[in-house]
Order: sequence, then structure tokens, then C-alpha cells
Amino acid sequence: MHISEGILSGPVLLSGAALAAAGTAVGLKQLDYDRIARTGILSAAFFVASLIHVPLGPTSVHLILNGIVGLLLGWCAFPAILVALLLQALFFQFGGLTTLGINTVVMALPAVVCYYLFSPFIKNNNRVTIIAAYACGFFCVFFSAVIMGGALIFTEENFMEISLLVIISNLPVMIIEGFITTFCILFLKKVQPALINR
Repeated sequence: MHISEGILSGPVLLSGAALAAAGTAVGLKQLDYDRIARTGILSAAFFVASLIHVPLGPTSVHLILNGIVGLLLGWCAFPAILVALLLQALFFQFGGLTTLGINTVVMALPAVVCYYLFSPFIKNNNRVTIIAAYACGFFCVFFSAVIMGGALIFTEENFMEISLLVIISNLPVMIIEGFITTFCILFLKKVQPALINR
């Protein structure tokens, strides 16, 4: 779900960069010594998961894992995702340097929103945890697709059809991400509950 270079307008790129900088600043402020290793591991997981992608017009469809990143990191998702996207742009030309800010917002902002929406419920019994974790994985990708569609529409109104295509084409990813997030949260709840009950 990377937006390529040369598609978005200047104001959209600048707005994305400003929001990404603000979110990263908040995330770095909350990144204490105990969370550095977790943030690095989840950044690497995000990096690897989104390497396998299917190009789709000005964007691409791939696993994101921003739901699990958001649930486990909160605001620290911003620096984790920013670093992974920067490395992908430098090594593999996914996205680009001018779109780094907006791509970070597209993937990290939903992670933080879903953290606040769903993290209180993953500490409950397994039935509630399953529902909350699945909803987090699903809606995180959905919100990302909506933000990306909004960025395209604010660039040019003719991108409305492409924006709808982005949301629809990511529907299978939303479903898969829901299952992956659920599996990861249930696994961590069993073997390392301290990561969840913090």
C-alpha cells in the first residue's frame, strides 16, 4: 500500500510529512529503553511482511501488519513504521522519499487509532480478545486504505475511482490481517502476557 513518487500534490505531501513528523516525535518520546527491542522487532516484521506485494496502479497490495504493530507499540508505531518504510524506499524503491511522510501516516495513524480502540479489550477473556484482535487487524488495513484514498482524492478528484479500487482490492488483505493479528495476540497472551498486559 505504498504511494509512488510523482502522484500526489505538494500540499498533500507536505501535510503527510508534517503529520508523520508529529507522530514520530510523540512515538520517540514514549520509546523508553524497555521498548526499543520490541519496536525494532516489529519494525523488521513490518518491513518483511510488506516486501511481497502486488502492484495495483499507483499503489500496491500486500500484508501490512500495522494492526499488531499498533496493539503492541501504540504511538511507537510511528517511528517503527517510518524506519521500515525508509529502508524499503532506499533498498527496493517501494514508495519513495518524497512520499515517505504520507506513506507513514497511511500505515501508522490507523495503528495508533486501533491501539486506542481495541487494546483495552485484548486483556479480557479469549472470546473478547479474538473479536478485538480480529477487528483491529481488519480495520487497521481498512483505515489505511481510506486514508490513502483520501490522499489521492485531495490530489485530484479524478482519483475517486482509483481510491475505491484501493479499498476494494485490499478487502482480502483486511480479512487475512484480521486472522494474523488474532493468532499473534492469542499466542503472545499465552507465552508472553506481559507484552499485552502492560
